[in-house]
Amino acid sequence: MLYYLFEYLDQLDIPGAGVFQYISFRAGMAAFFSLLITITYGKTLINFLRKKQIGEDIRDLGLEGQLSKKGTPTMGGLIIIAAILVPTLLFAKVDNIYIILLLITTVWLGLIGFLDDYIKVFKKDKKGLAGRFKIVGQVGLGLIVGLTLYFSQDVVVREVSPSEISTVQMNELQRNEEGNVGFKDVKSTKTTVPFLKNNELDYNDLVPFVPDEYTWVIYTLVVILVITAISNGANITDGIDGLAAGTSGIIGITIAILAYLSGRIDFSNYLNIMYIPNLAELVIFCTAFVGACLGFLWYNAFPAQVFMGDTGSLTLGGVIAVLALAVRKELLIPVLCGIFIVENLSVVIQVAYFKYTKKKYGEGRRVFLMSPLHHHYQKLNIPEAKIVTRFWIIGILLAILTLATLKLR
Repeated sequence: MLYYLFEYLDQLDIPGAGVFQYISFRAGMAAFFSLLITITYGKTLINFLRKKQIGEDIRDLGLEGQLSKKGTPTMGGLIIIAAILVPTLLFAKVDNIYIILLLITTVWLGLIGFLDDYIKVFKKDKKGLAGRFKIVGQVGLGLIVGLTLYFSQDVVVREVSPSEISTVQMNELQRNEEGNVGFKDVKSTKTTVPFLKNNELDYNDLVPFVPDEYTWVIYTLVVILVITAISNGANITDGIDGLAAGTSGIIGITIAILAYLSGRIDFSNYLNIMYIPNLAELVIFCTAFVGACLGFLWYNAFPAQVFMGDTGSLTLGGVIAVLALAVRKELLIPVLCGIFIVENLSVVIQVAYFKYTKKKYGEGRRVFLMSPLHHHYQKLNIPEAKIVTRFWIIGILLAILTLATLKLR
């Protein structure tokens, strides 16, 4: 909202008002305000949750230090959501299609997670919101995101011929989205394939026997799968202090870089990647997202003073999924979100193997000492803080590998 105010002031030649035209400035301010909100109001929220006795009910799983967490305030994801929404609304162009989608995603999954936490805390039902209702909510969001990205005329790729325009004209195209020299904006069903020289996949070619007019069905199914998998993966990862928030922050920084590069015509031309008009605006959302994650760690780092609950974890995972889809890097998710994927798979493998061995041998056997994977390492008596730090390091390595795919083809 402030963007439009300062745009008007700039037209009146008010000194300094033009600074809001720079994405880098607005992104920095979004990160600053996001951190400020979480750190300043986080303590207020914690005290409120304690006063209302909104605490985590811990099951005894035989993990060291687990029972000491009983009664720790939960639903702290509310401060994460506020720290994402407020700076984004203040500093981003709120009429941008990508910003609109991310705001809807944040509120939508935040409500699903809040309902789940509410049932657990106030209704004293440890199962929370039934799994089928969570899936319905995630599928509903997937339909909104998938259909919007596929059909919206604001979601386009700009095809530029560098051989036809000079560097000066290229820079002018970056500054002036209304220019009409040497390029055309087209609807595209292409996405990025990592590690390949011609690293683009067209969803029209994904299933050859399906006519092009039905490609939207394939694409929407992919979107639903990605949102469901990553939101649930983040939810499962949120099992020990600081793990989900720290991992999400690392992923958020990486996507911010990808969005900035794909949203600038000069960098996208140099790196030979798709230039997506108006995408760079997502950098403001990403920095607010990262600020919210890092600010939440102020209170969530070991030993945690508050848990994010499903209110936060479902939101973080869903936001990351939609960000990856918006920058057309969904096929990089197995690398970028490797922590979430492995945590998810550890549960699937554990359950599947237990059922298989029980049916075959009459006694269920396990692959891991306990799932998800972080609990396996806790069973090995590795201190919780060390597990989290090592997972963060792995997350940083995966982020570097993700960025390296821009050149490794």
